[in-house]
Amino acid sequence: MKQMRWLFHPILVFIFSVLALMVSLSLYIYWYVEVSSGLRAVIERFNIDADPVFSVSTWVVILVLSILIGTILLGIFIIFVFSQKTLQLYRLQNNFISNFTHELKTPVTSLQLYLQTFAKHELPRAEQLKYIEYMLIDINRLTSNINQILNLARLESKRYVGEFVVADIRMGINLFLEENAHLFASCRIRTHLPEETVYCRLNKNLFEMLLMNLFTNAMTYNDSDTPEIDVFLEPGTKWIHIRCVDNGIGFDPKERKKIFNKFYQIGRPDDMTAKGSGLGLYLIQIIARLHKGKVTAESQGPGKGASFIVALPVLT
Repeated sequence: MKQMRWLFHPILVFIFSVLALMVSLSLYIYWYVEVSSGLRAVIERFNIDADPVFSVSTWVVILVLSILIGTILLGIFIIFVFSQKTLQLYRLQNNFISNFTHELKTPVTSLQLYLQTFAKHELPRAEQLKYIEYMLIDINRLTSNINQILNLARLESKRYVGEFVVADIRMGINLFLEENAHLFASCRIRTHLPEETVYCRLNKNLFEMLLMNLFTNAMTYNDSDTPEIDVFLEPGTKWIHIRCVDNGIGFDPKERKKIFNKFYQIGRPDDMTAKGSGLGLYLIQIIARLHKGKVTAESQGPGKGASFIVALPVLT
């Protein structure tokens, strides 16, 4: 049964279809040439006028037929490419659903366990505060996951309405880190910002969302005891670059562009042990584009950390 199933694999079906069309066209041309040779021999033998038999229109028909077959081959190829992309997206979505369900289920199960502990036991105040702190962490985790999905829906549907104002990026980064220090308490973040003011057109909420996803991504994809992030702000003549360098798991340079695809996670598309939801970098890309900018990534390879560079246009 497995051998029979391989015969219906999309790639094999595509190859067989293309080969069948090419063989058909080759046999047709071969047949026409053979028939033409026979007719020419007969014409020469009986001294018949060859113009009605070998008219120009015959070659025009062959040319048109060749173009039509080429168009059919191109159509089959396009359908094949789109079917493969659809299949890959289907696998990525299944992976996302599986991982995201786990991301939601884990904190819910943890909260349930803590609440059952409160209901069954009389705990001293110190123990209560410890469990309450754990529950708050789980609630923040749930809130973050839910907000990520809501933000994605709003940004993709272009229903996100916000004002873009001239703001100092340097102050925006410092303020964000100050207000969210509790979320990155287990991470060592160092900023390397210029002394002069750097202005750019920003949407405050979107910019904070971009920074949140940048830093969260650096922490999530990190196996070291203490995640480290270095933030550089590099003003230029046309672009302002925000460079976020981490000591995380890194990635293969071949995946440099793929990691910004929706639902994409480092590793195989159907790897159920992959980390995260596969949406963080995709959101960063959308937000950068809304700011008329772009985002790129660099890494020396797995285990060697990564750099994410957000380029925003200089205010003119």
